Amino acid sequence: MDGMGVVGELFGSGRMFLPQVVKSARVMKKAVAYLLPYMEAEKLKSGAEQKPRARIVMATVKGDVHDIGKNIVGVVLGCNNYDVIDLGVMVPCDQILKVAREKQADLIGLSGLITPSLDEMVHVAKEMQREGFEVPLLIGGATTSSKHTAVRIAPSYHESIVHVLDASQAVGVVGHLIDPDLKPAFDDKNRATQERDRKTYANRQERNLVPYARACEHKFTCDWQTVDIPVPAFLGRKVMSDFPLEQIVRFIDWSPFFQTWELKGKYPAILDDAVVGKEATTLFADAQALLQKVLANQWLRSSGVYGFWPANSLGDDIVLFTDETRRHELTRFHSLRQQWERKGTDDFYALSDFTAPTESGRADYLGAFAVTTGLGIEPALERFHKDHDDYHSILLKALADRLAEGFAELLHKQARDDWGYGRDENLGTDELIDEKYRGIRPAAGYPACPDHTEKRILFDLLDAEKNTGIRLTESFAMYPAASVSGLYFAHPQSRYFSVDRITKDQVEAYALRKGMSVAEVERWLSPNLGYEA
Repeated sequence: MDGMGVVGELFGSGRMFLPQVVKSARVMKKAVAYLLPYMEAEKLKSGAEQKPRARIVMATVKGDVHDIGKNIVGVVLGCNNYDVIDLGVMVPCDQILKVAREKQADLIGLSGLITPSLDEMVHVAKEMQREGFEVPLLIGGATTSSKHTAVRIAPSYHESIVHVLDASQAVGVVGHLIDPDLKPAFDDKNRATQERDRKTYANRQERNLVPYARACEHKFTCDWQTVDIPVPAFLGRKVMSDFPLEQIVRFIDWSPFFQTWELKGKYPAILDDAVVGKEATTLFADAQALLQKVLANQWLRSSGVYGFWPANSLGDDIVLFTDETRRHELTRFHSLRQQWERKGTDDFYALSDFTAPTESGRADYLGAFAVTTGLGIEPALERFHKDHDDYHSILLKALADRLAEGFAELLHKQARDDWGYGRDENLGTDELIDEKYRGIRPAAGYPACPDHTEKRILFDLLDAEKNTGIRLTESFAMYPAASVSGLYFAHPQSRYFSVDRITKDQVEAYALRKGMSVAEVERWLSPNLGYEA
């Protein structure tokens, strides 16, 4: 434990990097596991017990399956003599609070990656307030932010609520929160920052959002009579069961892999970086060694499905048809339109703008896909868990995520070839990663289409559960976590954009189109509302 104290100090001061910390924790956990029977015997004889600095209950909230960041934070806190009780993923509020009471937790930590998790965190904070909890609440995860914590979560609970950006902050934050001498000043500063963030947010809400009708009048358009609209080589679905992982490897974008481990830089330049290059090179070598084991032992399996359908836009909806006669509607996707009038704004985009409108008389098409590379991951993770090997557990999950994104990139290339316009691309791997090609593949839950409920329409269209083994949680997260899904647009001017904030008139129109109540739409789109619901 003294050794881990040094590790924690070095990490906190930036003189040791996260992969080294997790490896150090592996050594400690293996040593403790070996010594534990002897320690328990000594404890019975002497009655002495080494107490942790504090006990922390951590969980990925209900409906969310992502846990790499949470697991890293748990390891780092464990290195610093904190007792971390990790409840795993998709944990309902009542279970989190029940365990926190039973274990007399000193803090609770919530994690989430998808936007619906933000509302679940608000719910947990409100329940903590209702049930009279008096412990600090930590908020973390890729989709969280200090501003959302300040605006949405902090007002729901009287105790300290702190957003933790990454593992490097966790130890310092927890140390201040459990120290009676340090906490008052830390809490005052945190609350002052959150109050400032709430004022900034209120001012931002007042920025110019044009009425929905005006945004529709100024939507992106083109000369639909002359624009190139290619015809796909086939219509309907194609299933790619047990797709060879070996074919995916060259499509991997390694830069986000290093970001997972809090090493800053772009691959491959990061390997020669003056500060992190040595550790990045070691980490990359470990990843390559594990990847070879994954391929040789089939620790991961991948499956995918994709297809094309006749489609035309109708207002802000994209209508898909059963066949080329276009007489019978198969399903429709609902897009949201930008309303924030930025300086120099000419067009207010919606994804439907990239599909030929019905009134144009042009026959257009829409593609869709879902892929996973996380099938069968559990046995390998269980082996690492039994061997007290968090390092390889996190490494495997990070590799699975990279492979999933690589599979999505590979399949998008195949889709462009099938659509015709991609056959003459001749792009290298770096150019593919940098998206130098025509067309986009936006995903539900991302800035251009922030509504996660659209994923249900996509999965029904693809019969994705049956064809890939991916399943949706109640919050529309995909399990396995190493999964990617979305739509294919071929329009030569299609581009990614952010819907950002929207007004109530658009929410009402969107709710009517989707057959949902306004309150339900407001719940799913709460991060995008330009008004107080």
